[in-house]
Amino acid sequence: MVSLNQSRERYSGTHLTADLLKEPSGRFENFCRMSFEDFEELLQKIEPVVSKKDTRWRKAIPGKERLALTLRFLASGDSFKSLHYLFKISAQLISSIVPEVCSALIKVLSNVIQVTFLFRYFIRR
Repeated sequence: MVSLNQSRERYSGTHLTADLLKEPSGRFENFCRMSFEDFEELLQKIEPVVSKKDTRWRKAIPGKERLALTLRFLASGDSFKSLHYLFKISAQLISSIVPEVCSALIKVLSNVIQVTFLFRYFIRR
């Protein structure tokens, strides 16, 4: 029996994001609640902060996938378990990725937009 997470090589959040980008119907905008151009601009700003390096034991989850996962969580309110099935990343790892990416978003956007108290409260939880 193959573990769900072991099948990441065949189809993961990276593949899902790439497939959504190929769709002319605006499904990427619906999935992440932002245009691809805005997504790329945001990714460019936070990727140095959220990217990890591959190890001998496993490949790192790319910054693009980390951002897409976080935006999907914020846009939909899906549970980490639901996102686990969608992105093939363990719920435990998702629980560390989401706050990390949210903190990076606050850091890079703090001089651009005013971050609300509730958003900061959510990050500390």
